[in-house]
Parts: sequence; structure tokens; C-alpha cells
Amino acid sequence: MRLILLGPPGSGKGTQANLLQRKFRVPKISTGDILRAAVGDQTELGEKAKVFMDQGQLVPDEIVVGLIKERIDEADCVDGFILDGFPRTIVQAEKLDETLSALGQELGTVVDLEVDRQELLVRLVGRSTCKNCGTMYHRTARPPENPGACNECGGELYQRPDDNEATIVKRLAVYEKETAPLKEFYRKQKKLKSLNGSGSVEEIFSRVCEMVS
Repeated sequence: MRLILLGPPGSGKGTQANLLQRKFRVPKISTGDILRAAVGDQTELGEKAKVFMDQGQLVPDEIVVGLIKERIDEADCVDGFILDGFPRTIVQAEKLDETLSALGQELGTVVDLEVDRQELLVRLVGRSTCKNCGTMYHRTARPPENPGACNECGGELYQRPDDNEATIVKRLAVYEKETAPLKEFYRKQKKLKSLNGSGSVEEIFSRVCEMVS
């Protein structure tokens, strides 16, 4: 399984990636996770990325792609991986294809989670995330068993500072401009599979599993 999860902010990519990771026992790879790990481990690429991150700038594609390459070349990715939040642009997608080709690998399926814009706003404004394990909750759709605490690990829940309506609208606009074109990119490669991203987490997961099994 070499899978990409596509979808706008709030579509549930992270939640579905976590579930897929557990079911199929392949690692979930997100740019945020590998950037933090590389910086924490003080790797060569991590040190380069830190310079940009400390200045509040986007990390250049060549550094991000380099980190992705290092990660998918690790032993635990031999049976596949799930990419969550990467690629974000056509340029990154092209570089990913080049990287996989150099490693003698080929991308499998690209699952696009389609969710109505108004539903995305409702989801994001009410969303909270575990500081420890990253599990996501929603104050009405998926509240934690104990307020402020993660069901999985007991970690503290927090709301991302950019999960407010004004910022969300901007994030959705950026997605439509920069990331949504990936759907056509992968459609031409006959790898894109779109599905309805509305419903319960379990319902959506069932649909995803049908597409990737």
C-alpha cells in the first residue's frame, strides 16, 4: 500500500490516516511530523529546515521532498506508507514521482475526501486535537469521553489557533488554488479515487477501506 490522502482542511485526512495505519500496519507520514522529528534529531536536513521554520517561512520543496525520501526509504516503509498532507502542490507531486521512481517504487491509490464547504467550517471551528498522539475530536460530532482529555492516551486536548472562521476561509482558498489541482494531476495517472467524506468516522473509514483494499 502506497497511499495519498487528499482533501481540504477539516476533511478528516488525519483521522482516516491514523485508522488506516492501525488496520494495515503501515506508517503514516505527515510533513509536520517528519519536520519536527528531523529538527529534534538535528539531522542535516532538519537543521536546514529549522532556519526557515524559525523565521516563520515555508520550508522549501527540496528540503521537504528530501525528508520524505529519507522517511520512505526506512525499513518500516517496505510494505508501504500513507501520506497525509503531502504533496500540497503539483511541483511537490512531480518531485514525489521522481523520488519514488529513484527508489524503485510506485504510488498506488490517491483517495480524495470530498466534503461540503459549510460542513468543513463547522468541523474545524469545533475541532480539538490531542497534544500527545494527535487524535482529533469534535465538540458535538465526536466529543472525548472526559472533557479536555484524549480517549486514546489521556493527553491534553487543545484547539489549533488557526481553527477560527476567518483563518479557515483563507486556508480553504489556499487549498483550492494550490492543492485541489492535484486531483486532475492524479486523475490523468488513473490513480485518483474520490469518495463522500461526510458521515461518521466509521462510515467514512469503511468507504476508504473499500477503495484501498
